[in-house]
Amino acid sequence: MKDLKRNIAIVCGGDSSEHDVSMRSAQGLYSFFDKERYNIYIVDVKGINWHVEYEDGDVATIDKNDFSFIGKDGKAVVFDYAYITIHGTPGENGLMQGYFDLIHLPYSTSGVLVEAMTFNKYVLNNYLRAFGVRVADSILLRLGDEYDEKEIEKRLGMPVFVKPAADGSSFGVSKVKNADQLAPALRVAFMESDEVMIEGYMKGTEISIGCYKTRDKMVVFPATEVVTSNEFFDYDAKYNGQVQEITPARIAGETAKRVADETAKIYNILHCNGIIRIDYIISKDAEGNDQINMLEINTTPGMTATSFIPQQVRAAGLDIKQVLTDIVENQF
Repeated sequence: MKDLKRNIAIVCGGDSSEHDVSMRSAQGLYSFFDKERYNIYIVDVKGINWHVEYEDGDVATIDKNDFSFIGKDGKAVVFDYAYITIHGTPGENGLMQGYFDLIHLPYSTSGVLVEAMTFNKYVLNNYLRAFGVRVADSILLRLGDEYDEKEIEKRLGMPVFVKPAADGSSFGVSKVKNADQLAPALRVAFMESDEVMIEGYMKGTEISIGCYKTRDKMVVFPATEVVTSNEFFDYDAKYNGQVQEITPARIAGETAKRVADETAKIYNILHCNGIIRIDYIISKDAEGNDQINMLEINTTPGMTATSFIPQQVRAAGLDIKQVLTDIVENQF
């Protein structure tokens, strides 16, 4: 009898500094997916070397004409769906999505425009500001641009964050406390991206919250509070355990509801697809009320067992296997 299970590619790797983190997310997803229902394959994409990685260490080359490969039985394996878990280029900036659109293969993320926009923090912030989303003031610099340190300090104040504008990772981000630290911070950021954003500092509680939508429902998970003794939630805090993650976040119930509503609103404004994760700073206004400030959107969030999304799914009393099934089946 013909195998009626859908073939799903977990597309991972990529060409950014977070290649190895993406491989860990792929292993997490592989363990979460319903194997009774789907045939799951891990596809590592790096440069023009695209291949399936079998559990026993064997590899099979992907045919880029249709994203198929020849299985161990000598027959072609054609995919029905791609679950993209590349952090950075080409999976988080619209390139992979454009390829899948061309070959008509459904995938787990938002489309080309949304991916390109959410990948460029400066573009995204200014787009969402027009819809009333609160974001920090920021300045964009391109490689080779002249800049005046005093003007930057006058407009944004100090401290500021210097971060690659178009990059999916935590690499190249610096917290700058006075104007004479700007030049070295910009050098570091320009090593990751040709565009760099200098962003005003927002003091408050950092939280991160995931959500997804199907034809039938919008699901917003409980938020995670991010507490780190580092200057900010940098690469070491994120991946080397130098952080305390508290789910659900210790914020007022009314604020938690507002954050969930804002997250659903942003998801709908952008017309996202699949699971996204939005990071916020909850600050206080002059009267001491909570203000919700969006930091950034991650459209291919980490999916290791200890990543935010699996934590939040557990806190919501949901089953990650069922969540992934929901997301896949929503495309068919």
